[in-house]
Amino acid sequence: MATATAISRHANGLGVNERTDNWWAAPLSVLFGLLAFIVYSTWAAMQGNHYSVGMSDGFGGYLSPMYSPLVYILEGVDGGAPLSHALLGAWPAWWPSFIPASPAFLILAFPGAFRFTCYYYRKAYYRAFTATPPGCAVGALPRKTKYVGETGLFVFQNLHRYAMYFAVVFIFILSYDAIMSFFRDGQFGVGLGSIVLLINPILLGMYTFGCHSFRHLMGGRRDCFSCDVRGKVAHGNWSWITNLNQNHQLMAWLSLIWVGGTDLYVRLVSMGVITDPNTWGV
Repeated sequence: MATATAISRHANGLGVNERTDNWWAAPLSVLFGLLAFIVYSTWAAMQGNHYSVGMSDGFGGYLSPMYSPLVYILEGVDGGAPLSHALLGAWPAWWPSFIPASPAFLILAFPGAFRFTCYYYRKAYYRAFTATPPGCAVGALPRKTKYVGETGLFVFQNLHRYAMYFAVVFIFILSYDAIMSFFRDGQFGVGLGSIVLLINPILLGMYTFGCHSFRHLMGGRRDCFSCDVRGKVAHGNWSWITNLNQNHQLMAWLSLIWVGGTDLYVRLVSMGVITDPNTWGV
């Protein structure tokens, strides 16, 4: 019969613990995984080019999710989009010269805020980057002040419920981009990039709609589910969102990797490094 040793006190000192498993593997993998995405996404955003494929003055083509929607467009860049695709027109003269003229900088703050304040990601990067603590029953970095949670220094984390609204809007925007990817100059077709772009909002939707805040919004604000019809509807909403929420960690990583991979695919096709198999013959 298997036995387990109960740990009745918190370990003192960074990394001090009585665990016998590889507890360090998860925070270490999160550290490298998030660092890799941060480095790549920052680099990709700073480029300001090669973010689209086949986007003419008509409709259709591939657009990187890191650049969508195109608020302003700087004309004449390699792999850029025509000015007709800009929501507000040409690149503004007021843009600071020390910041690269990249459409990505105008929109990444919104999905970035949603992920940064996400309940799962908080746990992930608190453990990986700040070691507070690095794992369950594992000693953390010593603190001179009492931990006050998200009512003190991290009070901004409560913005998550508001960032969620912007994240939901982006699901619809990226779904539109996915539909447009099945057209080239108005002609319907299918390319490997179309499939890549289609999967992207599906994974993002499963991550976003599995969010704890979305579950609370749709069904978690009631004291009684069985008291009336509205309560029963709320319980139904709460139940299906809970099914997504149970895989929130998995969807968080899959969607993050796919966003970066989608940008990389569009970028490599735009640069001519790889060829996109498609029915348009281009």
